[in-house]
Amino acid sequence: MTNDWMRHKNFHKDRFLLLFSCKLCTFVPFNVSYFIMKTDIILAGVGGQGILSIATVIGLAAVNNHLNIKQAEVHGMSQRGGAVYSHLRLSDRSIASDLIPLGKADVVLSVEPMEALRYLPYLKPDGWLVTNTQPFINIANYPDWQSLLEHLNSLSNRVLVDADALASECGSTKASNMVMLGAAAPFINIDVKELETAIASIFERKGEDVVAMNISALQAGYHVAMRVIGYHSSLTG
Repeated sequence: MTNDWMRHKNFHKDRFLLLFSCKLCTFVPFNVSYFIMKTDIILAGVGGQGILSIATVIGLAAVNNHLNIKQAEVHGMSQRGGAVYSHLRLSDRSIASDLIPLGKADVVLSVEPMEALRYLPYLKPDGWLVTNTQPFINIANYPDWQSLLEHLNSLSNRVLVDADALASECGSTKASNMVMLGAAAPFINIDVKELETAIASIFERKGEDVVAMNISALQAGYHVAMRVIGYHSSLTG
């Protein structure tokens, strides 16, 4: 009797362990890359629009979050009026190259609309374009602005922001780059509060008013992006 009872008990115990193990298996993803944090960003614009400041803020926030970062050197005519671009890569794993292949960028962040168009080939199919709508017309054959915006608006994943107007409301058009950073914040896998902390650290020497203005500009862009995401979700959900 005792042996029969023990065999019966062990049978149910083994069956319970088997079922429990199977249930656990359903929660373990087989694709380990699911856990990898990786964001590839193309930064684009015109010299004097604050591309380097955007990269500096993202870089400091990434370091503060123990992320690896690689940035390709800023290319182009960095003096005011010349086109500039850079590759910025973030990950919690090691990063082999500082260059982003065509069609692989998670975000194209541009502070000028024609430059956004120029770097669209880098954007992956489900990536996001984040761009200022206000042109910096520095060439005689600048494309028709309305046609340019229509083309950018035809993309499904896009955030188009009048960064100059929002920055002006925050205190200065010079903060338009922080508006654009805020608009890109939901897509770069760094909490917006971490970006605010980085801004406070970088601009601290310029005084509290400058820090507050840049954080306000960041928040203004962030709120625009969140509204776009909400609208996008309502269409696709």
